[in-house]
Amino acid sequence: MRRVLLITGASAGIGAATARLAAARGWDLALNYRTDRAGAEAVAQAAEEAGARTVLCPGDVADPAQIEQIFGVIDAGFDRLDGLVNNAGIVDMTASVTDLTHDRLRRMFDVNVIGAILVAKEAVQRMLASGQGGSIVNISSAAARLGSANQYVDYAASKAAIDTFTKGLADEVAARNIRVNAIRPGLIETEIHAKGGEPDRLHRLTPNVPMRRAGTADEVARAILYLLSDEASYVTGTTLDVTGGR
Repeated sequence: MRRVLLITGASAGIGAATARLAAARGWDLALNYRTDRAGAEAVAQAAEEAGARTVLCPGDVADPAQIEQIFGVIDAGFDRLDGLVNNAGIVDMTASVTDLTHDRLRRMFDVNVIGAILVAKEAVQRMLASGQGGSIVNISSAAARLGSANQYVDYAASKAAIDTFTKGLADEVAARNIRVNAIRPGLIETEIHAKGGEPDRLHRLTPNVPMRRAGTADEVARAILYLLSDEASYVTGTTLDVTGGR
């Protein structure tokens, strides 16, 4: 029987790459997106061609009411939930801390931290109810270690919160057969750099990477699928860097 995986922020980048690989490895998929329905539909089509059953569950994870709607769609489409990739997240334009505003910080933490925690809460409730356990992979960032001074200190701080949340939740549910881990991507070829106003960021920072190149969304997806899989059955509460050594 195919297991069911929810991926938030599944319409592009790491979320989309994870969906495609998960479908090929035997998962059925609940694909969340906020506004990019066309992107999510394209991901769903590719997943279905690989043999997956899919449902689209639109919603903004910054809004608790919309999180309820997301899980309502999942409950109607599937009778179980075995995995979560907590991927939805945002970055803002590069700025120093002295330029940050309350509105920017509120949105950053509503999406990247509070939304991720509430999504994980709903997933855990369903995994506990099924009695089958499950696996959660939270998407952090190397920025949590590096701080991202003069760029995205608020983003980095939000991802550091995810690292701490990952460990705390993992310890809470480990005895109930639910594993919780995180991935810290480094410089990855996705659209997030352009969204932060730095489309040339990869080119500028690649010399700082020991492997001298950026990573790909597919490389991150392979690490995520490892942590979701039974091959990682004794791995919980850990954070895996996918950074080329940075």
